[in-house]
Amino acid sequence: MVLAFFRRGSTEGNSLDHVVAKALTMLGDARHSFDLATMALLTDTDAETVAANIRETDGRINEAEQELRSELIVHVSVQGSADIGSVLGMTLLLKKIERIGDQAKNILDLAENGVSLADVDNVSELLEEQQTVSSLFSEAADLLGDPDADDESVDEYTRRALGIADAHQAHITGFMTSERPGREVVPLAIYYRYLRRIVANLVGIVRTSSEPLPHIDYLDDGATDTDD
Repeated sequence: MVLAFFRRGSTEGNSLDHVVAKALTMLGDARHSFDLATMALLTDTDAETVAANIRETDGRINEAEQELRSELIVHVSVQGSADIGSVLGMTLLLKKIERIGDQAKNILDLAENGVSLADVDNVSELLEEQQTVSSLFSEAADLLGDPDADDESVDEYTRRALGIADAHQAHITGFMTSERPGREVVPLAIYYRYLRRIVANLVGIVRTSSEPLPHIDYLDDGATDTDD
């Protein structure tokens, strides 16, 4: 697995365990932002009460990504090109976590712009879907934190998460022909779009830990784009 390299290091004394640990912290921060942002959108929580926390967390994610990218560049310059594939894979993984933080901010933006889904008829369904996506963060962290996670576990997570993303897309497609007022379906379609992007990035994060670099974000030997 790609992340196994960072645990053992290419040479004695050069393990980058702390890079993996910080990446997991970033993922936990991204989940925190997601949970707060969706709470502001799906419940009666005032967006102003969580906005500062979300933006502070996002800033911490951004700073960590920049710091770790710098460390990875230094690592390659010291260790040489033999580790370039692993370093590039880790760089992509960090970027995907950073994007999830941005998507959580996008959900917050909906709430700050006056959108509330707390009173829609299917709010219980929305809350259940939110919990399902939130749990995917935890599962992704478990897989990334386990150097012995096998391909079967990664593939099972991928199939299940992509099924969830497909369900989000089905909602979006349905809204396109809905007879409900635009003021109702447009915010829902935008929200489901953000959910779908978050799940796709979580899949990419997990698969980065096991896929050869050219196949990251693709299935079926490159025929299926999971990030589409």
